[in-house]
Amino acid sequence: MRRVFRRKHQSALATHTKKKLRYFVAGRKALMYGTTMNLKEDTAATLKRFDIGDKFSYLPVLPKASVLIPLFVRGGQLHTLLTLRSKELRTGAGEVCFPGGKRDPSDRDDVDTALREAQEEIGLPPDQVEVVCTLFPVFSKRGLLVSPVVGFVEETFTPIPNPSEVSAVFAVPLDFFTREKDHYITHGVAGMTGPLHSFYFRDPASENQYHIFGLTAMLATLVAVLALKKKPQFDLGFDHVDPLAFFQKVLHKRLSKL
Repeated sequence: MRRVFRRKHQSALATHTKKKLRYFVAGRKALMYGTTMNLKEDTAATLKRFDIGDKFSYLPVLPKASVLIPLFVRGGQLHTLLTLRSKELRTGAGEVCFPGGKRDPSDRDDVDTALREAQEEIGLPPDQVEVVCTLFPVFSKRGLLVSPVVGFVEETFTPIPNPSEVSAVFAVPLDFFTREKDHYITHGVAGMTGPLHSFYFRDPASENQYHIFGLTAMLATLVAVLALKKKPQFDLGFDHVDPLAFFQKVLHKRLSKL
């Protein structure tokens, strides 16, 4: 009888423990989901303040391009996705960049260009992107007026790189672009207004090291500063609270030379 009682007691205790564990796991998941949603909502609200709307509608017709800056939340932190361009490409071969490219005649607007290019390059369906804002346009080294489009994707999204355009896709914590460690800066670069930023990032998933520089580094730093509302540990070259005046000045300086 005692053995039977002991077995029943142990079985009941095990069942109770399993129930408590299930409740604990469910509670943790709910807490993590709530934290993720709050972080996404807060970040989206912050970034929308910098949406350009029709501020630059007065610009002349210029060769245009767009990039998508995909954000997602992992482990309670904001991350972004970057790509390594194929070495077979004629321009920018082997460089790190955000998904993006030149405007097609069929594209309705800058957002359409960014979403189409992201789908072509990394297999990201447009309906899986929660577009947040379009930031101020900047000139690329090839003379294209590039519009940065910021949007959220799910952490579970698995990129499918188009091998003719992309050789790798990797995630970087957004906070990385505000730290002095692994950051390098160059002043007085020909054709540049302000400092040229450069980062070396080692991807823990693949152990590959990536050199992030130029326009991509500047846009990643800009979004990090705006989204995190955080002054970086290095000289940005512009006001991190309200950078619009700086980018308008750079834009008008380039336009005056056309």
